[in-house]
Amino acid sequence: MPRYLTMIRMDESAPPPAPDPDFDARMGALFKEITEAGVMVETAGLAPTAEGTRVTWEDGELGYTDGPFTETKEVVAGYAILRAADRTEALKWVRRFLSAHPKNWNFACELREITEE
Repeated sequence: MPRYLTMIRMDESAPPPAPDPDFDARMGALFKEITEAGVMVETAGLAPTAEGTRVTWEDGELGYTDGPFTETKEVVAGYAILRAADRTEALKWVRRFLSAHPKNWNFACELREITEE
């Protein structure tokens, strides 16, 4: 079965407001269901860019830039690796994940198939 990487993208300078009281229960139930279905491989949030380092390769030279990365507005704030039958099934889980969040939160989830070679 193919694996898919989902990347949660958000504006790091505008964190979402506090979630509603039922948020943790909704997410817990969804994570239990997706894990029991054998779809969830791994998931985690990421530390802020202020705690990161960007390593670049340019003209044969390595470059290092410590965060925060002020030129970057949208950052990857978390990820999940899913194992799904196909893209349609993976998107179903992404829709359910996004829909479990409060309506006043603004963020995106990018879905990409992991190439298997």
